[in-house]
Amino acid sequence: MAKKEFRFRGLSLDEMKKLGINEFADLLSARPRRSLKRGLKEQQKILLKKIQNKEENIETHCKDMVILPEMVGIMIKVHKGNQFAPVAITEEMIGHYIGEFVLTRNRVEHSAPGIGATRSSASLSVK
Repeated sequence: MAKKEFRFRGLSLDEMKKLGINEFADLLSARPRRSLKRGLKEQQKILLKKIQNKEENIETHCKDMVILPEMVGIMIKVHKGNQFAPVAITEEMIGHYIGEFVLTRNRVEHSAPGIGATRSSASLSVK
């Protein structure tokens, strides 16, 4: 069975790559559209220039960058607090923010309750 061609709001990936940023922004939902219409920040411009120059090993702190069609197929390392997490950009990610794909918070795992946590622990001897 042949793979189905990806389409975003009726446009193929090649057709979206030909659009300008403002024309592409008109296809997006409200929040990313407003973000792109207001213009890119300086760090976002630097990231976009690195992508257009096809640099290897791109690292960024810009989690608020909207994923554009020209980013599809590349690997970007996004900072998540203490390290850079690799994110492979696919067609389905178009229109989302890069930070949505990098989890910055750890899962909380609790152990046994400490002394004084419950009424029954008051009767335990403290060593």
